[in-house]
Amino acid sequence: MTPQLLEHVRAEALFVSDVQSSESLSVEGIRTAVLVAVRRHGPRGCAALVAHEFGEHPDTAVSRMGWVLRQVRQAYAG
Repeated sequence: MTPQLLEHVRAEALFVSDVQSSESLSVEGIRTAVLVAVRRHGPRGCAALVAHEFGEHPDTAVSRMGWVLRQVRQAYAG
């Protein structure tokens, strides 16, 4: 799996997790949320749920994905 693909899977998992952007989570909290979501839905399930949210709520999904990408990049830097 390429680093870019891994980042996408992590972002999709965090997107569909129960974590809210208003929460202040540690790196470990972000990583745990990603792991739980992947275990619950699987990578393809996370992607399907993200697609559904973009179809149903594109206005909020765009801002959430921006937040998610920043969190994933910070939590998995280096």
